[in-house]
Amino acid sequence: MICLAGPSMAADWAIRSGEVPFTPDGLRDFIAANEVRFYDGGRSVYGPGTAYAYVYSNDDRAEGVYRIEADGSVCVDFINGFSRCDLYVRSGDRVILLDEKGDRYPLR
Repeated sequence: MICLAGPSMAADWAIRSGEVPFTPDGLRDFIAANEVRFYDGGRSVYGPGTAYAYVYSNDDRAEGVYRIEADGSVCVDFINGFSRCDLYVRSGDRVILLDEKGDRYPLR
C-alpha cells in the first residue's frame, strides 16, 4: 500500500496545546543545522539536496527523496515505493516528530 499525503493533511495532525509546527523555512534551517536523532537509536539524514535516509540503530538504511510541504510537513518517497509525511513541532525546548497515524517521536 502506498500512502500519499499533501498539504491538505495539516488539519489531521495531532498537535497538542503548546506545540508549534515549523514553518517550511524554519524546517529547512533546522534539518540543515541539526542531526535528527531519535531515542530508539535511529536517525533521519537529510541531504545532500533532496536525498533522505532513515538510518536504523543497526545502520541499515531506508533511502528516498524528501520535500517540504507548504504546511511545514516533510514528505518522503522511499525507493521501495513507500511514502510518508511527518510534521516536526516545537514543544518548549523539545522537538517532536508527529506521524500521520498520530504517533509521536521526541528527538534526542
